[in-house]
Amino acid sequence: MFTGIVTAIGTVTRAESKGPSLKQFDISCPWEASGIEIGASIACAGVCLTVTALNPRQDGEPGCAFQVEAAAETLAKTSVGEWGLGTKINLERSLKMGDELGGHLVTGHVDGVGRILKIDEIAADPSEPWGATARFHIRTPQGLARFIAAKGSICLDGTSLTVNTVEDDVFTVLLIPHSFSVTTWGERRKGDGVHVEVDLMARYAARLAEARPGG
Repeated sequence: MFTGIVTAIGTVTRAESKGPSLKQFDISCPWEASGIEIGASIACAGVCLTVTALNPRQDGEPGCAFQVEAAAETLAKTSVGEWGLGTKINLERSLKMGDELGGHLVTGHVDGVGRILKIDEIAADPSEPWGATARFHIRTPQGLARFIAAKGSICLDGTSLTVNTVEDDVFTVLLIPHSFSVTTWGERRKGDGVHVEVDLMARYAARLAEARPGG
């Protein structure tokens, strides 16, 4: 489990196909290898992936490079297959018992890829060191609109965000300046895809409603 609170930005340093339905990646990060175990789960742009190897960083910077693999289901449901050398990725290590739950419960099981339709930049405060706030308009992946509600939680590219508005299959979220400084959202542009994981409670509430007689 994760919280949607991004704690580092990683960079893809190797992307290699291992067959028609398997890709392998090396991702450099600022974390020390001594704190990561083989088999650990790391949310990479919101996708829960398993660490299969650890190596030193090749650029001489502090930290390590961890290896992960993405199989057929992940490649079909996400945009992981499009990652290439230099791709920046939001990272979060798995939640430990006793850790602060700063965002919301996130499984790392991405439901689909949404699409950024528009970005409204809100005027920056001159005293704000990180820049402007922005509202993102995102088209919901097919079949997921019923799980998204205004003021509810949603995980986008591994970032826990609050839904501002919902209209048909389009919803909006607001990114504050601090978020741009610690995530990859500052690189997002109109037309980009984003990994969407709907709120776990919304999913189960909908399932229970369907199971009721007459539901």
